This record gives sequence, structure tokens and C-alpha cells, in this order.
Amino acid sequence: MGRGGRTKDRDVSERRCIVTGEVAPKAGLIRFVVGPDNSVVPDVLEKLPGRGMWVTADRAVLEKATRGQFSKSAKAPVTVPEGLADEVERQMARRVVDLIALARKAGLAVAGFEKVKGWLGGGERVRALLQASDGSERGKTKLWTPEGARYFGCLTAQELGLAFGRQTVIHGALASGGLSDRVVEEATKLKGLREIGGGEGTAREDKEAT
Repeated sequence: MGRGGRTKDRDVSERRCIVTGEVAPKAGLIRFVVGPDNSVVPDVLEKLPGRGMWVTADRAVLEKATRGQFSKSAKAPVTVPEGLADEVERQMARRVVDLIALARKAGLAVAGFEKVKGWLGGGERVRALLQASDGSERGKTKLWTPEGARYFGCLTAQELGLAFGRQTVIHGALASGGLSDRVVEEATKLKGLREIGGGEGTAREDKEAT
């Protein structure tokens, strides 16, 4: 049983944020380790060896992380690099782009207004609607987020373009599938790390998947 008498889902792995002290599913946190030079290193793939230190995937929280908090968690003196939050954001953006590219190669992603609109209205089960943060607001509001899907506007047109092998992309969509679930998980982290003005929620409110 979890706190408050709730039954804890054994499939959900939880970690404690070293900044807020809150325990949450690790899918919403960023892992860090201490490198050979005693410097704090982000581990966005969660594969680096060493004791993991977890911080909520939120820029405001990450920017509050101090050397003392990392040192306490690592149980050793550490160095926190300048611009750590920016580096985490850069790595997370690259991670999301790479995953979307894999989804595209697997036939789970399309780009372009007409193709996305066709998926939305043609019975294709869409897992996520992707729209460039710097795209035309007028164009983005012509598309909608299906019930049970997620909306993300945390990538730029150039970043979406990299994912789809083009110079720029404004509109994209992901079909349901395990790979798309990974995109949603990582994009949710990136969304928390980026301060996007005007791009979030333009294509209706994003809805939690069921």
C-alpha cells in the first residue's frame, strides 16, 4: 500500500527529487551521475554507471539544484558545471528528435499539414500531435488533438525537420505504439525544461492519454 492507503503500481518506478524532496515516477525526472572528474553529468539515457541523482524535469527546479544538494546525494564533494540546465535541455531535445526519427522510420510518424490532417480525420489512432513552437499560430489552430492523445509544441521547426529528414517541419503526428510512448515520455520532460511562449496548447489543451 502506498501513502494514504493507495495501492502502489509495482510497474511504476519512483525516485526522490534531490531538490524538492518529492517522490515521483522516474519518468518525470532527470538522472545525473558524478563523472571521473567529480563533475555532475546529466544521464538522459539513464545508462551511465554510478549512483543516480534525480531532479524533476522542470527548468525552475533544475536551476535551483546546488552543489550542496548534489554532494549530499552523491555523498562526496562534486562540481556543478555552469549552464547545466541548458545542457540538459540540449540533450533532451536531441533525444526527442532521435526518437521521432526512429518512429518515422518505423512508419509511426508523418509530417505536413495535409498528412497530419488526414490522420486526424481518417481513423488513424494518433498518440501525439507535434507542432513547431515557432510555427504560424493560425495554421496550428486548424488541427486538433484527438481524445486520449497528447499535444507537444516544445520543438522548433528546425528540430522537427531534423526528425523527419527535412529542413523544417511545422506539423507532425505519431501513431500509437511503444516507440511513440517513449517519445511522449521524453517530450514531456523536454516540455518542462523549455519556456515556450504561445506554442503550448494552441491546438486545444493537451490531454493525458488513457
